[in-house]
Amino acid sequence: MSTFKSVFERYDWDTIQTKIYQITPAEVERALAKKARNLDDFLALISPAAQSYLEQMAQMSHQLTKKRFGKTIQMYAPMYLSNECQNICTYCGFSLDNKIKRKTLTEGEITQESEALKKLGFDHVLLVTGEANYTVNTPYFLKTIQQIKNDFSNISVEVQPLSTEEYEQLHEAGVYSVLVYQETYHREVYKEYHPKGKKSNFDFRLETPDRVGMAGIHKIGLGVLLGLEDWRTDSFFNALHLDYLQKTYWQSKYSVSFPRLRPAEGIIEPNFIMDDTDLLQLICAYRIWNEDLEISISTRENEKFRNNIIPIGVTSMSAGSKTNPGGYVVDTESLEQFETSDERSASEISAIISNAGYQAVWKDWDKIFSPI
Repeated sequence: MSTFKSVFERYDWDTIQTKIYQITPAEVERALAKKARNLDDFLALISPAAQSYLEQMAQMSHQLTKKRFGKTIQMYAPMYLSNECQNICTYCGFSLDNKIKRKTLTEGEITQESEALKKLGFDHVLLVTGEANYTVNTPYFLKTIQQIKNDFSNISVEVQPLSTEEYEQLHEAGVYSVLVYQETYHREVYKEYHPKGKKSNFDFRLETPDRVGMAGIHKIGLGVLLGLEDWRTDSFFNALHLDYLQKTYWQSKYSVSFPRLRPAEGIIEPNFIMDDTDLLQLICAYRIWNEDLEISISTRENEKFRNNIIPIGVTSMSAGSKTNPGGYVVDTESLEQFETSDERSASEISAIISNAGYQAVWKDWDKIFSPI
């Protein structure tokens, strides 16, 4: 069976990058005037030429989001289970070459973290780990899901790439969505950022969403790590990937996240700076291109940006996030994967959403609706 790799190999990074930077205002206007848009239109909307149309794009994004999703923002929280990792990734605090204390939560510690999140009001949890096959593997994930599935209506995972059979096991266990980021679609640069470990296999990671789709997972989340490469070109390839997945695994829903490179233990400085205006343009471009796409903003972003983005295109937000294993109550001083920027509590974020005229949704899925 063919995968996204066969589509990806028909495109050349330098050619796409040149095309983006040669877009004219007339091409942007044509894209904005359409009712149904394709990838060429998305390319126009992320171009430098589109910056002059940002106000119009923001208004259009607001209207499209309100029409499709109403005035709601889904709330979720990450729960980091482990910082053990066998990969060397030059941008990550969990990287194997960082001399840090490694920790994987025990069954009792998972219970403590779960109870803390429930007290904060969360009913949607995102389980996150490093990539350590011998300790945080599919049996560990299945055991954890079994332990907490009665506490949360929605369980998502952001873990190492797995086989189709393993994703099927997670699906049967109750996982609602899987998030997997290519980090960058620039094949040569990818090697520089991932010099050692299973993650250094570009193609295996590239084909991971195919395996997730084959397993019948309800929702698949994609994104790139903004700061590793030119954000415009990387985002085109991410949209290309989403377009392929939606046409191939049409039964699943899709989301996109926008992680910008943040400070962490032993990491590099961003190669490409993306400011808030750039991120706003990208969010609007995704929404105008794809009305059905769920758009998520994490606590990597600052308070002002997160406040202002609520009515423009976002459909889900994390709050009060801890990016270290046991960070809520068990081991608050363990090493973070990265520093968060917005440290406000879940209740504060909920109030801000309400004050903006929106509803904070704590429960957006229930296992009784599952066909399993």
